Amino acid sequence: MPQISFQEVTKRYQMGEVTVDALQNITLDIEPGIFVVLLGPSGSGKTTLLNLISAIDFPTSGKIRIENVDITFLNRKQRAQFRRLKIGFIFQFFNLLPTLTALENIEFALDLVGVPTANGSRIFKKKNIREVAFKWLDKVGLKDRANHFPSQLSGGEQQRVAIARALAKDPPIIVADEPTGNLDYRTGVYILSLMKELNEDAEKTFVLATHNRQISKIADLVLTMQMGQVSYFEQREPENVNNLFW
Repeated sequence: MPQISFQEVTKRYQMGEVTVDALQNITLDIEPGIFVVLLGPSGSGKTTLLNLISAIDFPTSGKIRIENVDITFLNRKQRAQFRRLKIGFIFQFFNLLPTLTALENIEFALDLVGVPTANGSRIFKKKNIREVAFKWLDKVGLKDRANHFPSQLSGGEQQRVAIARALAKDPPIIVADEPTGNLDYRTGVYILSLMKELNEDAEKTFVLATHNRQISKIADLVLTMQMGQVSYFEQREPENVNNLFW
């Protein structure tokens, strides 16, 4: 059964007297545990598609089913709960809270959902939350930067904190909107390597939006987008991240 399913989904925005179809009649299925790249220029509909997967936005028409839940008509409270438990979002501009340290940014996310356990329950004790937050900082190589604020971290370090924050709550799906767009080549490759490692080792589904065609080489599935439509659908054997160059 598909983990992500879109059935004839359209998203339309009204901008004054102008109607804009950000997505037009999208039908697609994404299986669990694969690495998906949405490839296309700015304005092609990539971010809108990510926002619909994440229940940040809702479709104008059509049906969306994620993790066997029909999210099409969820209300605001239900959407927020769905996002907290099912989606990890990695933003292009990191979206870290500037007044919290790296460790506290991850703890803040866990305060909302608790620490996942093997039997499916959630623990909300501060001690457990701190242990998990620190474990994920260590996993992304930042245990020595736990008490640093975002302003004291490089762009690559901030992105690693954002990844740790997204993964700490153990969501089945991670979406990433241009996660390397503001990073230099070396840091970008490091970030992509980390994502691929988590995708393969933890069997998490990644959906990554980019305009960089080189990045699409590491995907199991590439969806090329143009003017709100999927113009090309390609399943492929992913290449090693270290073979990328841009």
